[in-house]
Amino acid sequence: MVPMVPLTDYLRAQGLAGDEAIAVAPLTGGQSNPTFRVTAGDRAYVLRKKPAGQLAASAHAIDREYRVMQALQGSDVPVPRMLAYCEDETILGTPFYVMEFLQGRVFMDPALPGSTPAERGAIYREMGRVIAALHSVDPVAVGLADYGRTGQYVQRQIDRWSRQCRALSVPLDDDMRKLMDWLPAHVPPGDETTLVHGDYRIDNLVFHPSEARVIGVLDWELSTLGHPLADLAYHCMAWNVPPALWRGMGGLDLPALGIPTEAQYLADYSAATGRDVQGHWSFYMAYNLFRMAAILYGIAQRAADGSAASADAEETGRKAGPLARLGWEWAQRPGE
Repeated sequence: MVPMVPLTDYLRAQGLAGDEAIAVAPLTGGQSNPTFRVTAGDRAYVLRKKPAGQLAASAHAIDREYRVMQALQGSDVPVPRMLAYCEDETILGTPFYVMEFLQGRVFMDPALPGSTPAERGAIYREMGRVIAALHSVDPVAVGLADYGRTGQYVQRQIDRWSRQCRALSVPLDDDMRKLMDWLPAHVPPGDETTLVHGDYRIDNLVFHPSEARVIGVLDWELSTLGHPLADLAYHCMAWNVPPALWRGMGGLDLPALGIPTEAQYLADYSAATGRDVQGHWSFYMAYNLFRMAAILYGIAQRAADGSAASADAEETGRKAGPLARLGWEWAQRPGE
């Protein structure tokens, strides 16, 4: 529950509400930070806050979400308009921010049931355009030069998620432990640093109500300065994970659906950015399956602790082991 009196007073003080009644309703979606739709008369906002309870030091970084979306205003990466950030925990119990509510479409299934092949193709071209635009942003030019460390992103991510997993009390699968040993020894040579989203997938995008156009990229909690190909491979897990396991379309007849194959999608990204995405793709896919599994182990831990934001957190956490197994299968593939 959201304390209505202090929130109402805060919104009025910020000029976001007048004397009209204010209503708050939970929004479904992210597992991590509780998110609400706030209506004040004919105005609608989204409020996103840190969850209550004991939290990992770097988790639930809504201040970073607010900062990066504020920095990207007016760029080729569409984001909602940021309206207010509040660190005063006496209002809602934890820090929170308010942004505009985007009226549009969110697609939960990457296979886009109900769309025509032409519509699917247009949606995927737009999704590819936006991630290419993101990886082309100059962090210095948008005020994000200090948004993360430069270089060795993948190594640091492997270390971070491995440490977090080893600190959990929920059991880890053997394949996850194998990945924690294998990945640090097989990081590809070469390095590059760009702004990365960290959770770029179709259900974190808001599309125009009728056009194949992204009007907002959401859920920037895991964004930082990092390696663009690691970010791209995370996004491309959808091509390789079966629908029954985790938001994927692995095994589907993509040409019949009108969805580009992974190879076609990567070729378009290369054309837009000038980056060679072919070498070491198996490593980046194994790394991202490991990282996704680590995130889900964390959700499983929150479910066990009773601090999860989503009611289906326990079921979601059970997908960690199968993702780790798929990651270990990718790790065993011959290198390109």
